[in-house]
Amino acid sequence: MFDKLSEIENRFEIISEKINDAAIIADQSQWQKLMKEHASLSPIVEKYREYKQAQASHEESREMLSDSLDEEMRLLVREEFNDSRDKMETCSEELKILLLPKDPNDDKNVIVEIRGGAGGDEAALFAGDLHRMYSRFAERSRWKVEILSLNENDIGGIKEISFMITGKGAYSRLKYESGVHRVQRVPTTESQGRIHTSTVTVAVLPEAEEVDVQLDMSDVRVDVFRSSGNGGQSVNTTDSAVRVTHTPSGIVVSCQDEKSQLKNKEKALKILRARLYEMELEKQQSEQSAARRSQVGTGDRSQKIRTYNFPQGRVTDHRVSMTVHRLEAFLDGDINEMTDVLITTEQAEKLKEAL
Repeated sequence: MFDKLSEIENRFEIISEKINDAAIIADQSQWQKLMKEHASLSPIVEKYREYKQAQASHEESREMLSDSLDEEMRLLVREEFNDSRDKMETCSEELKILLLPKDPNDDKNVIVEIRGGAGGDEAALFAGDLHRMYSRFAERSRWKVEILSLNENDIGGIKEISFMITGKGAYSRLKYESGVHRVQRVPTTESQGRIHTSTVTVAVLPEAEEVDVQLDMSDVRVDVFRSSGNGGQSVNTTDSAVRVTHTPSGIVVSCQDEKSQLKNKEKALKILRARLYEMELEKQQSEQSAARRSQVGTGDRSQKIRTYNFPQGRVTDHRVSMTVHRLEAFLDGDINEMTDVLITTEQAEKLKEAL
């Protein structure tokens, strides 16, 4: 591990010199690539240097303990010896985590798709609750939220919604949300107070750039139609809504929220690229080992990942057997505690696999 860390430090120093080179700065493409690598190596190098500093202190105190010291000085040196040893152990464990292979999509923006499942109107209402939860989480993280596509029902619930969350590390925090979310509560339409169980499907897709997905527009059919609102009534007098169909995959995306046909087309293509990228990622993951598929971040849409139980005021994540008894705060976007456990669990599984 330490040989690898030494190589990383050397590479970091080389890049540090290059990013200040006027010739490289003039080539913005190369400079940005180096800056990105510099930023990814920086936390590893900082922690490695922290380890080496603790190691030097540990060796120095070890040598001092072999000398003739008075009792008071020996106690001070012994304390430094123990503290530096503990620091080395802590840094070593943190370095193991930092050296784990990173998901190349972790720093990307995300497109979140929420669809009501079993439960009819109640599922649609809970889909709206989840949309608000992720929007509030994005606000807490100082990320931007933009609705790409929305299909509501007559009572204000959401049949289906696609929205983008823009912010550094959005995918790294939200990728664990993909799957089936189950809600248990008494619907507002229930007259006898019976608890109903409904489901909502969430998919979190990393935003796909044009370099990630080579989209041949000859494979895409674009249809335009008139936007409609709840109950099918027309809300626009022009054909501004857009439906794009990717012939090879059969993927269909419709957008009608903008008054501009061009903007709706741009949003639809953005969703299409993300879905095609996700298909390629799933193909790659299915070709990998069973150990990879056992990790919490696989994003299997058919997997029931979480239950929101309103009568008991609790949220349970079934992948890590974790329950929090603060449902209201959780639905208000305070989900970091559970996300941290999911991240830590996946890191532990990766470490176990590496060892």
